Amino acid sequence: MAIDIEGILGKDAQDLLTHQPIVSKEQLHLPGPDFVDRVWAISDRSPRVLRSLETLFSHGRLAGSGYLSILPVDQGVEHSGGASFTANPAYFDGENIVRLAIEGGCNAVASTFGVLGSVARKYAHKIPFIVKLNHNELLSYPNSHDQIMFGTVDQAYDMGAVAVGATIYFGSEESNRQIIEVAKAFYRAHELGMATILWCYTRNQGFVTGGKDYHTAADLTGQANHLGVTIEADIVKQKVPTLNGGYKALNMGDSSYGKLDERMYTRLATDHPIDLTRYQVMNGYMGRAGLINSGGASSGDDDLKDAVRTAVINKRAGGMGLISGRKAFQRPTDQGIDLLHAIQDVYLADEVTVA
Repeated sequence: MAIDIEGILGKDAQDLLTHQPIVSKEQLHLPGPDFVDRVWAISDRSPRVLRSLETLFSHGRLAGSGYLSILPVDQGVEHSGGASFTANPAYFDGENIVRLAIEGGCNAVASTFGVLGSVARKYAHKIPFIVKLNHNELLSYPNSHDQIMFGTVDQAYDMGAVAVGATIYFGSEESNRQIIEVAKAFYRAHELGMATILWCYTRNQGFVTGGKDYHTAADLTGQANHLGVTIEADIVKQKVPTLNGGYKALNMGDSSYGKLDERMYTRLATDHPIDLTRYQVMNGYMGRAGLINSGGASSGDDDLKDAVRTAVINKRAGGMGLISGRKAFQRPTDQGIDLLHAIQDVYLADEVTVA
């Protein structure tokens, strides 16, 4: 049974379901059943990469729609196993992560070398695997924040992965090294016929200024996306933008940071979340590299509304789907499945249109 999207959105329904962005959808390369043939087939991607992309789009409840619902679980490394899995200890066992993705109707499951490798012979042919290549280990003292490689692209290929994923902390002191490492890894992945997904995260303590956190500013995250597709990420993952004006906030006093054109804040976006997200889509070559947004942390009773709201914003902005982990696995399994289905229902709903 389809979910009541308007009821879940409540007072936000009218605004989110009727808003018309400042940049027209006619300028975008929108998701659809023919996306690989229409968009990627004219690129330098090999037939094997095209097949891998088509495999991602052809699995789960969203198969054939051009949209993606991915379950990512690498938090055992990124956030520590105890902090991540105490809510549901069953997920210490990687098989349950893969089973949640299958029973939740996801297009693919993204996780670590260890998780996916531990059950590869049982499941790699049943659901597309996305191997996350690098992680921020959280055991060094004091904690450092850096994405380091935990394995090789060839390992991912040998376990039957359809795609590889990686994170770059754009704006950090380590970003130059990460860009070089991931660019080489993505080249190798394409060489072997796998698709590539980049977590385009911003990270710098200086991005918090004037009492505001600009890590989720549309202009900064949009530029992170643009750098991500420059190293040939096929799909970019980004946090939902919550504000704009990061470049302006960081150019205060005598400081000089980046480049901006004031018109990018008036001609290309407004403060509406759909406009801000559309700006992220635009920075992925106007949607040629699809935008999937993060489902974010679990907040308890509001998770369903937050997930549906994020999916509506992403879809109406011209995005390609949602990658939602903690909201799904940090709760009883049946509830996690229901939440994943609710997200997918947004992309299947005819009444939720691209704005």
